[in-house]
Amino acid sequence: QVQLVESGGGSVQAGGSLRLSCVASGYTTRSACMAWFRQAPGKEREGVASADSNGNTNYADSVKGRFTISKDNAKNILYLEMNSLKPEDTAMYYCAARGYCVVSPLYGVQSARVFDYWGQGTQVTVSS
Repeated sequence: QVQLVESGGGSVQAGGSLRLSCVASGYTTRSACMAWFRQAPGKEREGVASADSNGNTNYADSVKGRFTISKDNAKNILYLEMNSLKPEDTAMYYCAARGYCVVSPLYGVQSARVFDYWGQGTQVTVSS
């Protein structure tokens, strides 16, 4: 049984930082295509960042230069380091996984529809 459990969300002021974690069980992060999505109230779920099994990553334009996605394959954990947070980053953040994929920085994060497994989400609130 695959489980993805996010943690690390919270409330911070603009300009602050948070690190989100997603612990995977029943699933190997090393060979997986994994991503972070977010959804604000009244808005569609959007891809924030993704990483493939070869270490390639890509990011939404709105977070480039501020967020970093990484995997600790020894611990089966996916991270999202978020710096210089803005009020518009406020959302529920979700971890997602699917099988093999190739991520390219030339393209955006893949659609949420192609991801098979999801965590329950962790709330990030940024105040001005």
